[in-house]
Amino acid sequence: MPTPPQNPYLADSQNAMAHGRPDQQDNVPWRGPTGPTEALCADDMQYAWLGPCHFGGYTSSPYPDGRRVIWSNGRQTIAKLDYDTLEVLAELELHAPEGRTAVAELEENLRGLDEKKDWEAVEHAIGLSMKFMTGLDGVYALLDCDNTFFLGRKDHAVAYVDAVPGERGSAIVERDRWNKPDHIEGFFVGVNITHDGWLLMSTDHGWIVALKRDFSDYHAVQVRGGAEEAAEYCATRAEEFGHTGFGWMRTSICADDAGNIFVSSNNHHHKVVWTGKKLSIDDADGAWTIPYRNGRGMGSGTTPSLVGFDDGEDKFVVIGDGDEVVNITYIWREEIPDEWEQLPDAPHRRIAGIGPANMGDPNLKAIQTEQSITCSGYGAMTVNNEPATIPDGIPPRGARMFCFMLGHDPKYTPHGLHKYVWDPQARRLEEAWVNNEISSPNSVPFVAEGSGIVYTCGARDGKWTIEAADWETGETLFHYVMGGSKFNTIGAGVTIDEDGRLLFGTMYGKARILRGER
Repeated sequence: MPTPPQNPYLADSQNAMAHGRPDQQDNVPWRGPTGPTEALCADDMQYAWLGPCHFGGYTSSPYPDGRRVIWSNGRQTIAKLDYDTLEVLAELELHAPEGRTAVAELEENLRGLDEKKDWEAVEHAIGLSMKFMTGLDGVYALLDCDNTFFLGRKDHAVAYVDAVPGERGSAIVERDRWNKPDHIEGFFVGVNITHDGWLLMSTDHGWIVALKRDFSDYHAVQVRGGAEEAAEYCATRAEEFGHTGFGWMRTSICADDAGNIFVSSNNHHHKVVWTGKKLSIDDADGAWTIPYRNGRGMGSGTTPSLVGFDDGEDKFVVIGDGDEVVNITYIWREEIPDEWEQLPDAPHRRIAGIGPANMGDPNLKAIQTEQSITCSGYGAMTVNNEPATIPDGIPPRGARMFCFMLGHDPKYTPHGLHKYVWDPQARRLEEAWVNNEISSPNSVPFVAEGSGIVYTCGARDGKWTIEAADWETGETLFHYVMGGSKFNTIGAGVTIDEDGRLLFGTMYGKARILRGER
């Protein structure tokens, strides 16, 4: 199938923003490593200590000297790394409540996760989660064609640039910031960019903002239902969970090259239209809002992804819904075919396919994923983020911590990848395969289309690994054993860099495996 169109206002790379591109598919068209299975040593990897929560890595356009940098945003710092070596070229400290954590303390934290056992390990993991994972903002980011790095903080957008334009090794400086007007409610969550160069941002109260990249002008609209539901929902969730991580709109947004923006709120999925002059939620402009299945009541936890791009192709937006057993859900994103009949288990005619991600067990009572659905061609795949067991006394809202912090422990390691694929001739969503050998406790999988392989961070025998499966058949192909919790992606995606090597954020830094077949 054709690849999505490149956005000319993003940096000239395939990893210029979270999930790669505005379509949020999590893939690149070139090849990745093909194995074989091996235990890696220090010489097989590069690693940069950066501090907590450096989930994403954003590859720049080439600088005047022909080389690139990788920008990375974390809880305590913004960092700029040499693309070839991962050497830290510059850092800008942020004002995290706990200050800057020394590497020695980070290493001690990791030893605790790897060496402590049973309830002592659980208490240690809870402590680290409370210290570093609560109150996060600025998780989603992007790097534009001018190598300006944009983040959405809770109540403002901020732009970072090189202190000396065109010099890779120069300091990082804040260019300026845009403070959210009072009438735009909620905290910023998602970030994307239109194909005519406007920064897109979303809030947990359902607002979409189109902001000029020089911060000189903006447009904003609240999606349908936000004015009636969002404030009360967010207040209730904050009281229940003690933080704001479960907002009425809690994932990022995706966008196509025609000005269409897709985003999920708690019970509905929305298409918002950017006309070039305004943001519209009007049917007359092509916008729509539809319900999706939400049996659990907490909505979709996945950033939407686009499938289908050329004329003549069926075109969808793909989400994981909010049922107890999450469903990979395909939604017609343009005109619904005239002959299309509403699916019997769908709450709206616009829903084209509902694929239960039950990992091959139709009797499974609950399974969730917090990772964006990985897409390539007409296919979409998700992972199992339910820990294998949960100790007594842990409330349901604490279950995810076991996959994020302790997913390497065989007691908690979840297993399972599940892929569905759209059949354009039969016009139905069909199960492609299930793989219950591979684990993916918390990582966002990524496809190298040139080699037909999907990669993720997994765990085997108490060690963190990189796992590789055939995208077409689901067959397990190989794995790399990396080691201890230093290599836990803790929610970050595994990406393929411009040279076909695996590059990913870890618990306290950035790692690259020196294997590639570009």
